Amino acid sequence: MLKEKAGALAGQIWEALNGTEGLTQKQIKKAAKLKADKDFYLGLGWLLREDKVETSELEGEVFVKLV
Repeated sequence: MLKEKAGALAGQIWEALNGTEGLTQKQIKKAAKLKADKDFYLGLGWLLREDKVETSELEGEVFVKLV
């Protein structure tokens, strides 16, 4: 069950990032309609494991872009 949820959240995050130069955590959560930080990090972890995204820190916030 959790694996399916992680995959679905990763898809939402990927869709939010697609066509952008990257977004902050706050922007991704808004665009993907994620309510909890844990959902953001669960989906982000999936994408990181699959080498689909790169992360950095921008003004104290997580910044994510597609690879």
